[in-house]
Amino acid sequence: MRFESITKFLQIFSQTKNLKATKILHADLLKKGLLFLSPNIQSKLILTYVTCLDRKTNLKILTNCFKSINPKNPLLFNVIISDFSKNGFAFFALKTLSFMHFNGISLDTYALCSSLTASSSLRNVEFGRQIHSHVAKSGWLSSVFVGTALVSLYAKLSLFADAALVFDEIPMKNSVCANALLSGFCEAKFWIEGLELVRKMPELSLDYDHFSLSAILRVCTGLSAIQFGRQVHGYLIRKVYNLGEDVFLQSSLIEMYGKCGLVVEALQVFNLSGLRLGGEKRRDIVLWTSMLGVYGRNGHFEDVVLLFKEMLKEGINPDEVAFVTVISACGHTGQIRLGLEYFDSMTHVYKLIPGPEHYSCVVDLLCRAGQLEKTMKVVNEMLQKGHNNGSVSLWVALLSACCDHENVELGKFAAQKALELDSQNVGIYVKLSNLYARFGMWDEIGQLREVMKQRGLKKDVAFSWIEVTS
Repeated sequence: MRFESITKFLQIFSQTKNLKATKILHADLLKKGLLFLSPNIQSKLILTYVTCLDRKTNLKILTNCFKSINPKNPLLFNVIISDFSKNGFAFFALKTLSFMHFNGISLDTYALCSSLTASSSLRNVEFGRQIHSHVAKSGWLSSVFVGTALVSLYAKLSLFADAALVFDEIPMKNSVCANALLSGFCEAKFWIEGLELVRKMPELSLDYDHFSLSAILRVCTGLSAIQFGRQVHGYLIRKVYNLGEDVFLQSSLIEMYGKCGLVVEALQVFNLSGLRLGGEKRRDIVLWTSMLGVYGRNGHFEDVVLLFKEMLKEGINPDEVAFVTVISACGHTGQIRLGLEYFDSMTHVYKLIPGPEHYSCVVDLLCRAGQLEKTMKVVNEMLQKGHNNGSVSLWVALLSACCDHENVELGKFAAQKALELDSQNVGIYVKLSNLYARFGMWDEIGQLREVMKQRGLKKDVAFSWIEVTS
């Protein structure tokens, strides 16, 4: 039996959770002496057992399997840790590392990095700190790979002081470890800290790669820093020879200009996007969705519908995000029938499953047209399909329609549902208070104000934020 066939069988048994077939194959491999010839086969066999059994049984099997490995080869354990980590069994990856350490099996860069990745996915900072201590004692902190894994762990858990400290201690830094810290700043929306790191990278002789540049554009978007964003755009044109082929950089540019309200500039980037070196233009769904989002966020709802139709003509299948944008735009432009057609096409044409956000858009669409009876049919359909209680935006849209069309009972029901999902949302109380005011229900308004006072809620003051230059 060839190794490729064995691996394929184990993959099938893992997917079907066929424990009996796994045991038969295990016995056959032992009889023929094939089990210990390849670390990859041993790892895949253990992974298959873990997939088929419960955690308690798996721990016993793991211990027995590990004890039977002779000699205790670090390479095999590294493969096992990697397979566990890649296949969503982070807990067992950490158990494997613990077994190695307890039994004196040497830990190398590969084992440490894979285990730190597993700690990140489990959000287990305590185990990560234990690995950090071992790394510091054993001198592995000088490894940029281990250092990067530690930075990534702390950054993903928003422990930025620890992440920055590890980053500073890495003697030979590279762009990858800087990107790990930068990515953490972006995920936590620490835009100022991200900007400081970006400006520090040249001082550390670190080059900007495609990942760095995409993250920098996210920082510009978060800060609405249009002038800095334009500088980054200029840098991209000069330094990135295949810019037209990089979907993520192009979409980041489009979103950056769109966030700053520069729709024309975003459209110019979109029109030049997807351009291959041979002159062929292939725009990815990500680019179309980004441009649709720019139009939608800036109130260009008619352009959303036109661009969506153009996307369909080019043979691009829309995704769930694109449908949210276009159905919402149909509501704002009064194209009720078209919006419902797009919603219906999700399941019947593109085989997509509508989520609460799509139902919210349809509810808003019908509410704007004053069709409250149809709206409740859509809501009931959503609840029957197991979407729990919908979303806050759905019930707020229905509440707003009830205010416009003076339907108190339905409005109270919508407000109750919305508050069940977000009891601290001041806007819901304000809308319900406005509805009560239309009917002179002053006692109910007084009760609402008392509830808000008890919960320490105050009406928010609106503001906008964008970089202003002279």
